[in-house]
Formats: sequence, C-alpha cells, structure tokens
Amino acid sequence: MIVLFIGRFQPFHKGHLEVVKLYAGKAEKILIGVGSAQYHHTPDNPFTYEERREMIRRSLEAEGIENFEIYPINDIHDYQRWVDYVTSSLPKFDLVIARNPTTLKLFENKGYKVEKLPLLGGKECRGSVIRKRMAEGEEWRHLVPAEVARYIEKIDGLSRIRQFYNSLLN
Repeated sequence: MIVLFIGRFQPFHKGHLEVVKLYAGKAEKILIGVGSAQYHHTPDNPFTYEERREMIRRSLEAEGIENFEIYPINDIHDYQRWVDYVTSSLPKFDLVIARNPTTLKLFENKGYKVEKLPLLGGKECRGSVIRKRMAEGEEWRHLVPAEVARYIEKIDGLSRIRQFYNSLLN
C-alpha cells in the first residue's frame, strides 16, 4: 500500500512524526505532500517548501524511517481541478491521510480511500499553536522533533516568525 500524507507542515511537529511512524510500518511507501508549497515568508506559511522538506527529511532519517518521498503540492485555488492536479504531479497512491476535512472530501469525491488522522501529540501540537508560542517567546521545542528545533534555530526561523507576528500586531 502506498499512502499519501498531505499537510502544510509549518513546522513539521511531533504529531506529524507520530503519523508517519504509524503508517511507515504498514505502508510500502509514504508520499509526503507538502501543501501550499509555493507560499512562504508569511505568518501562516513562514517556511519555504525547501525548508519544510529539510525538516521532514532530517526528522524521519533520525528515526530510521526510509520508506518516504517528499513532494511539493501547490495551491491552485480551484477545488474542481485540485485533486487531478495532485494526482498528475505524484506517483500513484492507494490511501490519502490528512486532518483537513476539505482535502479528505475532495479526494473521497474522486473515489480515493481516505482516512482522517487523529490529533496526535496533543492539542498544542498544531502548527498555529507552535508558531504562536515561538512568536511570543514561549517554550515550543518540546512540540517538534529535535531535528526540527535545531534546523529552525540554524535558519533563524524564530526571528522570521517573530517579525511576522509583530507586523500583525502593528
């Protein structure tokens, strides 16, 4: 079975990692679709596709997970065509996993088997919460894999997020 896991991964957190670990043992391959891939340097999408890909790659390799491939998935702002766009851009897959109900419904309507993911990692293990904690100087590192925390610090992602957050307040 080949699984497609779609998310924005802004940033890749421990909930995401738990999902991959859950499916890595039962899937031949996990295709990780990085949604909104063309967006970056905004409050909701602070990291580039390349940065998100690197966070994911480092985290999974540190866990010894090898059966994954990472792909960008751009937003095309056309729900009628989006699933066809995704399927033409990626290898074949058997199952779509995501938390976003719109994503799941769009694939289900096209005949794909879908599974809504449970909220793994707890209520605080969500990108929006992590970004807010980062912006406000609260502890956030416990919500992401160690590799992600190190990478965000390496690229000075905290400054970027704080800059976006401050611009929203002014």
